[in-house]
Amino acid sequence: MEYVNLGRTGLKISKLGMGCMTFGSPTWAPWVLDEERSRPILEKAVDLGINFFDLADMYSLGASEEVVGRVLKNVPRHKLVYGSKLYNPMSGDVNDRGLSRKHIFDSIDGTLKRLNTDYLDLYSLHRFDYETPLEETLDALNDVVRQGKVRYLGASSMHAWQFMKAIGMQRANGWAQFVCMQNHYNLIYREEEREMLPLCMSEGIGITPWSPLARGRLAARPEPDSTRSQTDKTASALYDRTKETDDAVVAAVRNVAERHGRPAAQIAYAYVARRPGITAPIVGISKLHQFDDAIASLEVKLTAEDIAEMEAPYEPKRVAGHV
Repeated sequence: MEYVNLGRTGLKISKLGMGCMTFGSPTWAPWVLDEERSRPILEKAVDLGINFFDLADMYSLGASEEVVGRVLKNVPRHKLVYGSKLYNPMSGDVNDRGLSRKHIFDSIDGTLKRLNTDYLDLYSLHRFDYETPLEETLDALNDVVRQGKVRYLGASSMHAWQFMKAIGMQRANGWAQFVCMQNHYNLIYREEEREMLPLCMSEGIGITPWSPLARGRLAARPEPDSTRSQTDKTASALYDRTKETDDAVVAAVRNVAERHGRPAAQIAYAYVARRPGITAPIVGISKLHQFDDAIASLEVKLTAEDIAEMEAPYEPKRVAGHV
């Protein structure tokens, strides 16, 4: 396993991050794995050298954090990089959501309890909160860092101007700054190349993209009868509308994969992992054999011709993933 610095920090994370939305409670979503089925996957991740585990309080409404915390409880804490996120509703209560000072303080304590840890390595805003003053959010985040509950701060999908405005406020006030952006980026969604990726590279911000396989579409191995393909409404919202043009990109990935004698998933992973500025893509694993493509992708060397062929069919899209 390769290890890389997260942006300009001294924190070393594995070149692949383990996405943990798959683990938790099937009552939250039918494709989620319970603790018994999650255990061998999480343990395999550790065996392979993956140290970065990407969570969110909303995943299975906290059950994902609980499962990960229990399964990995015997792994020395210094060997783990736990990242979690907040923003989405955790209940029907009006204050149990968003990025208010109240919710941030409540949320970090809840996450630490569920993960059974004293601190979180990376705490990220899951989305931008249009109903809370940005100053309130950033001041509260600074406090949880100064209290020792959080080591580093990050953010997820938002507009580049929002992210830079926040960083500017942090610098002006001497607050702990964002060091990581987790955004939506893959071969069939490249809108982040316009502003967010250049911004992060300019400012030394680590980039840990989500959905590098576009919910499996870039693996070119459709499973139309799988539970997730039938029930994942987020995947449908992100990609169904542009399927015709996306299919041309998938076909190009398949062509490149055939030339390399590798599965398409390895090519799609490799593209994201090796793009300029990318720190570590977040991979979603629900079956042990899926580790094979993720790990092998780090050995793939794409040529300029490979990249040009896969990028050529792309057409501009509406912003997707920010809300």
